[in-house]
Order: sequence, then C-alpha cells, then structure tokens
Amino acid sequence: MGAKYELRGNVAVITLDNPPVNGLGYDTRREFAAGIDRAMADAAVVGAVVTGAGKAFSGGADIKEFGSVKAGAEPNLLSLIKMVEDAPKPVVAAIHSVCMGGGLELALGCHYRLAAPGTSVALPEVKLGLVPGAGGTQRLPRVLGLETALNMIVSGEPVKAEMLAALPGQKLFDALETGDLLAAACKLAAEKAGQPLPRVRDLKVTHPNADGYFGFARNTVRAMSKNFPAPLKCIDAVEASVKRRFDDGLAYEREIFLALMLTPECKALRHAFFGERAASKIPDVPEDTPQRKIEKVAVIGAGTMGGGISMNFLNAGIPVVLLEMKQEALDRGVATIRKNYEAQVKKGKLKQDKLDARMALLSTTLNYADIAQADMVIEAVFEEMGVKEKVFKTLDEVMKPGAILASNTSTLDVNKIAAFTKRPQDVIGTHFFSPANVMKLLEVVRGEKTAKDVLATVMALGKKIRKTAVVSGVCDGFIGNRMIEQYSRQAGFLLEEGCTPEQVDKAIEKWGMAMGPFRMGDLAGNDIGWAIRKRRYQEKPAMRYSKTADLLCELGRYGQKTQMGWYDYQAGKRDAIPSKAVVEMIEKHRAELGIKPRKIGDEEIVHRLVYALVNEAAKILEEGIASKASDIDMVYLTGYGFPLFRGGPMCYADQQGLFNVVHRMKQFAANPHDDASFWQPAPLLAKLAAEGKSFT
Repeated sequence: MGAKYELRGNVAVITLDNPPVNGLGYDTRREFAAGIDRAMADAAVVGAVVTGAGKAFSGGADIKEFGSVKAGAEPNLLSLIKMVEDAPKPVVAAIHSVCMGGGLELALGCHYRLAAPGTSVALPEVKLGLVPGAGGTQRLPRVLGLETALNMIVSGEPVKAEMLAALPGQKLFDALETGDLLAAACKLAAEKAGQPLPRVRDLKVTHPNADGYFGFARNTVRAMSKNFPAPLKCIDAVEASVKRRFDDGLAYEREIFLALMLTPECKALRHAFFGERAASKIPDVPEDTPQRKIEKVAVIGAGTMGGGISMNFLNAGIPVVLLEMKQEALDRGVATIRKNYEAQVKKGKLKQDKLDARMALLSTTLNYADIAQADMVIEAVFEEMGVKEKVFKTLDEVMKPGAILASNTSTLDVNKIAAFTKRPQDVIGTHFFSPANVMKLLEVVRGEKTAKDVLATVMALGKKIRKTAVVSGVCDGFIGNRMIEQYSRQAGFLLEEGCTPEQVDKAIEKWGMAMGPFRMGDLAGNDIGWAIRKRRYQEKPAMRYSKTADLLCELGRYGQKTQMGWYDYQAGKRDAIPSKAVVEMIEKHRAELGIKPRKIGDEEIVHRLVYALVNEAAKILEEGIASKASDIDMVYLTGYGFPLFRGGPMCYADQQGLFNVVHRMKQFAANPHDDASFWQPAPLLAKLAAEGKSFT
C-alpha cells in the first residue's frame, strides 16, 4: 500500500494505492514524494500523471492516522502539493470516481486536471468541524469562482464533475474525459512538456461586491450553523483568498485549521465520524463472516411501524410482502405508504417513476403461507409477550430453513422470543425507531443464541437500507430505552422538587437536545411509558420514581394524540402550550409529599438529566450490553436527538472530565428527594474517574 510508479512511454504515472479510497497516509505520501522526485530527475521523462487505484482518485486524509504523529509527519500534504506545484515538468491529475478533501487539494496543486464523468468532488472537512487545511480555501475559489467555491466548502457536500465542468469560466478541469482517462492524461502531459506551467496559486479571485457577499454569507451561515464554529470560519478563510496574498491566505487557513482542531465541537464531530464506522465492527464477528442472501423481506403488521419498516426495504430495491390479519388494516397500511411517497413527490424529493417502482415491489397477504419463502421476516406487532409468542411459533412452523426471524420489540426479552422457536440461532432483534422510514438508528439486538452470520447479515443490511446499526445485548430496554428510563426518572424528580415541565424542557433544549423529556413524552404517547412502568415496577417495587407521570395518565392526558399531555395542544397543531391544569396537579402532588419547592437552575437540570444517561450507560458497558462507548453515543446521536456538537453522552462526559462527573453525582446523591442509590457511580465510571481515564 502506498503509491506505484510506472512509465507509459516518456510519461511517469504515479498511482495512489491505499485502499479503499486511497487515503493520503504517511506511507502513501512518502512513496508519492519519491515518485515525483524520480520523475523529475529522469531525463527521459517529460511529465507525470497522478491518479488513484481502484474506485477513487483520493478520498483525502487517511482516517486511520487521525490524531496520530504520522498524520503530520513529513512529507505532509502541504509539502506534497508544493512539490507538485513547483515541479519543472508538467504534472496532470487524472481524476475519477471520488476526489475529496486532501485528494482535491492535491489535484489543485497539479498543473492540469482531467476528470471522468460521474466523479464526486468535495471538500467535506466542515463535517468534521474543520476547514480544509492544505490550501483548499485558497485554491478552489481561484478555479471555480468565489460563490461556487464557498458554497462547496461551507456545505461540504459532493458535486458531480460534469456539473462543475459546465460552469462558465471554470478552471478546475481542463477537460471532462469520456474516453480512456489515463491515456488522455499521459497525452496531455507529453504535449505540455517544455511549455510554461500554470499554477492555480497565480490566479486571482474577483467578485463585483465581495464585502456585501461575505456579509450576506455570514448572516445566512450564522443562522444555519448555530453551535458549530467551522462554517463561519470557512467564510473567514475563503475571504482571505480575495483579500490577502496567496501565501498569507494559506498561513491564515492553517491557523484556523489548527485552532478548530482543539474545539470541543470538532472533537465531538470527529468522535461521531469514527463512532459511526466503528459501530459495524463487532469484536467476535470477523469482517469476512459469510452472509445470508436477503432478496425478499416479509413484514408482519401494517401499522405505523410496519409501514415505515417496509419503506426502508422498498427504498433499497428489496421486495416486501406485508402481512396483516384483516384486509382493512392492510389497505390502510398500503395507503399510508403511498401517501408518504406522494408527499415526497410533491416536495420534489422523489420522482413519480421511482414512486411507481417502489410500490411495485410491495405485495400484501392475509396468509402466513405466502411469506414462507422470504429470506427475512420482521414482526412489528403489539408490544406484548403473549402476542409475540403466537407470531414466532407460527413463523417457526412456516418459514423456510435459514430464514432470519426478527422482532421489532423495543423492550422485550429477545432470548424469550427466540425460545418460542426451534431455531433460536436465526432469531434477532431489529429495533427500528419511529418514524421508521425517517429515523437513522437501528438497534440490532443479539440474543444468546443468535448466529454470527445472522448478526453479520443484519448489520450489512442495516447499511444497505441507510441505517446506523448498533449492536445491543439483551436487557430490558436494550441500550437506548434502558438509559432513557433514568433520564425520565430524573425529570420526574425535578418536577417534585420545584420545576415545571416547560422549565425542564427549555433548559435541556437550550443545551442542545432536540426535544425535552416532557415534549418527547407527549409526542411518543405518555400511555406507552405508563404501560412500561406498570410492568417495570411490579418487577422492581423498590425502585423509586415520581408518580406525576402516572397521575397525568390517570387524567387521560396521553399527549398530542389526545390534544393534552404535559402540555395542551390545538387540533392540527404540534405547538406545546403550557398547561395550568398540569402545574396545579404537580403542585398538589408536591404538597402531598411534603416537599417545599426550591429554585433549580438550568445547569442542575442539564447535569441531572445527562449524567443519569451517563451512569446507566457505564453499567451497560460493564455488563457487555454495548461493546464500546462510541456505540452508546451513536444510539443517542441518531435515535434520541442528542446534540451532534456534544458528541453523545459518553463523549460529553469525557470532555467534562469523569472526575468532575463523579463529584457532581455525589452532590446529587445528597439530595433527600432524589434516588441516592442511583447516584452511586457505576463501578466502571468510578474506576475510570479514579484512574484519570475516559470512556473513549
């Protein structure tokens, strides 16, 4: 792995070769530099072509080296670009497939650039909380113009090469090559030998009203990038391409890049980036584990969850057969799926032919025999063990050997469900989050007897249907819902001690959560939590919790679906209106408990809620329910509205310092109205804090 050198006639071809995307790691950089030196020193060579092996020109920095000494070791990317830019012979970039980040910056250092149609071009550093760090903010405006370049840099989104090549006056590509890209690049290098060599750095960036444009851009980006410093810093760096000499702009870009690397937001984004990739890696399941073919899926239950689950597979081109007990339920389910797709068509997000193609993949039945040949079946029936038992005993009888039997349960014991069959090795939990066709998270629940190939297959399938799949062991509530129970318990205690639902929600939403615990309860349905509590506290009668949520449900205030919950709602609207009746109910209950209300600040509200998540998560890690802390963060970032710029509960706790987290928990334990036993730090948390270590 590194870079290969070969001669094609009198042209040297240097091929980046570091699978899967030719990341510019240390070995690759070193061998690339050696290739450039060799080509320039060889009198028989008239020019050089730079390209990438396989399915990428280069995806940029090698993510395996992030944060290591190797990442900045010489020759670093800036040094490589300078070598190419100052080369006395023409260097042509033959760009194909993927050209992003440092890969694009390297191409911009070449004298000429040819691109294959369909190439994805981007500077995505902003998505990691950074600005491009090797001249991207200075060179891209010089070849694409100020506005196009700034849009690409601030968004980080990829753009197809043909779109860029069609821009009037663009100097990014010398040509879009539809034929043999490498042959054309070699020909161009030979033709340009001995001629003056153009450098992107020597171009000028102009704009008829640069100050006005930057003012407009800052106002727009500031409104859209709250809590993230990098997008505004991208504007500062690009502005330098207009107002400063090239070398000064390059130095300013680097200064911004290094400063952003140290921000908590950048650390959080990088943590999330690596966490998402690490989620698919399971310690005892090798990456080359054989997978089962999934060419047809059956879904049992055509309600909200069943319909949403079906859409994921239809979107991925996988046929689905939807089973229900009554024709009316099937008709309603299919109508809802069609309605969801039609809404996307109206918004311009889906074309009519795609809608028709997806609906053509959907079939329905009232008979279990019609799903017998499906490769995988997912039940999305009522969350009650007796109902699940009936379904899985039937599936065990009718499904073909080797079919994967999956349950969409959100809290029930997958081992018990598997025991209803004679094939527990084929049973797995696939906990989709509502709405299932929108939410990114998929908790994959591994039973004691779930086969490794079943787990590997479902994880790969999760990727195919564009979910972030995270493995959980079996416990009540799995990872996400087990943790949210403690979060909700703390929210209840806060009401008893003096808060209103509005105060709690506002504090945690201001901190960054998409929705506070009480607005979340109203959206999900307070009766769902009520049913779980009735079961849970029969099993654990000693566990303390606030009865306010039970009292609310006894009043029939189930949330948005009844137009009253913790808040009041108006028909057809989702606006949460503070309820005088609820405040009176809380005050009455507080008085009956003999609790004198106290003023509680936002910081205490946030820390009690978030540290409740952290402490329960530490227990989950210690028990092996989750294999790594980043998996827990991915669950909360993709399924529970945890703020991305905080990186997840474990990342946030690490940034606060685990010693400080434990110290704060000891203060909460001294609160006579809280649950002192819960605030005893989990053994793993206490151990890491004592040793000065972190979760991640």
